[in-house]
Parts: sequence; C-alpha cells; structure tokens
Amino acid sequence: MGDFYSYFLGHLPQVWSGLGVTVAATALGAAVALVLAFVLGFMAHGGPVLVRGVSRVFVEFFRGTSLYVQLFWLYYALPLVTGYELSPLFCGVVAFGMNFGAYGSEVVRGALNAVPKAQWEAAVALNMTPVTRMRRVILPQAWPQMIPPFTNQLIQLLKCTPLLWLISAADLTTVVQQMRDRTGESTAAYLTLLVIYFVLAYALTLVMNALERHAQARLGQRAAAGGLLRFRSAAGVEKTGLTAGGVR
Repeated sequence: MGDFYSYFLGHLPQVWSGLGVTVAATALGAAVALVLAFVLGFMAHGGPVLVRGVSRVFVEFFRGTSLYVQLFWLYYALPLVTGYELSPLFCGVVAFGMNFGAYGSEVVRGALNAVPKAQWEAAVALNMTPVTRMRRVILPQAWPQMIPPFTNQLIQLLKCTPLLWLISAADLTTVVQQMRDRTGESTAAYLTLLVIYFVLAYALTLVMNALERHAQARLGQRAAAGGLLRFRSAAGVEKTGLTAGGVR
C-alpha cells in the first residue's frame, strides 16, 4: 500500500482534476435531471392526452434502457449518425440527465398527486392563475415530499459517474485506475475510491437534509434536533407525506 499512496500523494493534481470531472458530471447531470423531472412531471400530471403520452414514452424509454448503453450510444453511435463528436463529459451529463430525469419525473408527479385535493380547490376558489396556484400553494407543499427521493437519486447519480471511465473520461475512477495499473496495488486503489465516494455521498446527503429542513420550516413543520444526521425511517417519510399537505 505504501507504494500506491506515495504515488497518489505525488500526483495530487491529477487526482484533483479527476475529482473535478466527477463533481462536474454529478452537478451538471443533476441540474439537467431536475429540469427534465419537473417538465416531464408537469406534463404527466395535468397535460392533454397527447402531452401525457409524450411524457410517458420518454420516461418509459429511458427507464427501460440501460444507462450503460445510452452512454455508449451517445459517445460512439451518435457521431456516426450526425458527424459530430461529443466530449465524454458532455455525453455523461446528457445521459445522466435524461436517465435520472425520467425517474425524477415520477417523483414530481407523485408529489403533486399527494397534495390534498382541497388545496387545489381552495387555490381555484381564490381565483389564482394556474402559475400562481402552482407557485404559491401546490409546489411549497409538494417540494418537501420530493427531497428524500431526490436525495436517493442524487446519490445514485454520483455512484454512476465511474461509468465515464468506459468512454475515456478522465474522472476520479479513471485516474485512480491508472495509478493502480502503474503501482499494482489493487487493494489500496479501490479502498481509496470507496472512501472518497463515501465522503462525497455523505456530503451530498447532509446538504439535501439541510434543504429538506428548510423546506419543512417554510411549511411550519419543526424538524427534530440533530436532523442533519438523522436516518429516515418509513414512518418518518409517511409522516412527512401526510403533514406536507397540511393534514394530520
């Protein structure tokens, strides 16, 4: 292990560069996925039949095909069709965004459906426009219910970034794999990757937990002490789902 860590510490700029690619792929992929999740979720929730059909086809296609194949198609097959070669990071962001956006749309649709019907009717009775109704009444109640599943999807996206190695992206996994090849230290290399990805995932979890606490506070819900470090139970999620709509 000593040989690997000596080599690792001697090539920290490469490690930081690979870490930057991993973080960029996670952040940009999550941003694309979030936008698609809301667009497709709104389409599936209340659009005309044709709009709902388009959303359903998109969601089922990207949920029903492998992310591995989607990455390969964007990087290797699409240039043969269009004549344009895409960068590995761009392909990763697009593939991650569309794949996880498809899953996220179901989270959005489910959270909107979970808002009690009385809340929708009250907003209509107050003569709010559809945009104002969604912005002022529905989304503030649905958003806290979306955050826990979005947290899980964000962690899953982070754990999928090593697939970028397969399309020659210089991400963290690629850099550590190259160090492993040069030193022959498999145990140290993969242990290092485990620790780094765990730290990244836990940091994302803390950020999302803080975001959930803030969303609940805006609804007047009081989070338990030490909420940033808490584990979610099934009962806790159920309680959140019930109280988010203002009903106990």
